[in-house]
Amino acid sequence: MSRILALILIMASLSACTNKGLRDLQSNSRGPDEFIVEPKAELQTPSDLTALPTPTPGQGNLSDVNPVDEAVIALGGKPSRATAVPASDSALVTAASRFGVTPGIRENLAEEDAEFRRRQSRFTQYRLFREDLYNRAYRNERLDAETTAESWRRAGAKTPSYPPLN
Repeated sequence: MSRILALILIMASLSACTNKGLRDLQSNSRGPDEFIVEPKAELQTPSDLTALPTPTPGQGNLSDVNPVDEAVIALGGKPSRATAVPASDSALVTAASRFGVTPGIRENLAEEDAEFRRRQSRFTQYRLFREDLYNRAYRNERLDAETTAESWRRAGAKTPSYPPLN
């Protein structure tokens, strides 16, 4: 009985040494989330307080942040020119969309991914030790590098970036 208890204690202490990396983003803190805080521009006092426009709920104002324009400015561009595809990139856009463009691809992919992860995690609450959620959900989707390289080699393809056969 003492051997079983010792084995369980060793396993529990070793499981505490796992490195989850940046994939498990669940906060254990009860404090505020610092990534929700959105910086705003300084408030401005208008020159004539009687000539203020009527407030429009849900619409932007002078203190709202425009992240696209700010990113363009930070990268040295001009926000007024950032809306259209530059002429120098038109050939790239044409080549990338030659087989058609799926409207709303990001939303569709996000929904499918959420559904896939939901189906993969039906009994996740019954775990003895914490496990990396990303690896568990996509366990069957990953490629085996050695098997893939071997199949390409058998097909006659050169694989110069993969380690040579011994």
